[in-house]
Amino acid sequence: IQFFGLNPDKKTILSVGGSLGAKKINEALEKHLDEFEKNDLQLIWQTGKNHDVVAKEKAKGKTNIWVNDFITQMEYAYAAADVVISRSGAMAVTELCVMQKPVLFVPFPFAAEDHQTVNAKNLVNKNAALMIKDSEALEKLVPTIISLSNNEQKQNELKNNIKKLATTNADEVIAKEILKHIK
Repeated sequence: IQFFGLNPDKKTILSVGGSLGAKKINEALEKHLDEFEKNDLQLIWQTGKNHDVVAKEKAKGKTNIWVNDFITQMEYAYAAADVVISRSGAMAVTELCVMQKPVLFVPFPFAAEDHQTVNAKNLVNKNAALMIKDSEALEKLVPTIISLSNNEQKQNELKNNIKKLATTNADEVIAKEILKHIK
């Protein structure tokens, strides 16, 4: 929290959309930015390189919002976050499982074979995440994330279920598999 200059006593939402950003996520946050302060929430907003200038201007003067195009210390962002908004590529899903964070996925609908939606639905079907469609983000993203941030019971359910999906020893699994084929 200190790394981002935010208040340790407030709930914090992390929004990540990849290095290029997520247009619909950014637009939804931008449209409803005042809702975070109204609900006593903080936002760590990674915009991607295509949206940071606009986002920084919209967030100017808002002490509860940290904005940048990229987060160099993702471990700090995950540690600071109470809940997360994210795309649902394989690496994002993997990281969120390991970090055991309640997450609202907004899959990128144009990913090859719509694999991000498949990834997100896999977790949603196990009550390990929430999901909204990219096309619904403008209206549903902020109300959904505010609702989740106010619902400790739902956050705990999601955390307990997502941690069951984490693989924390992938290095060992891969090494053992390689060694099997060397002998």
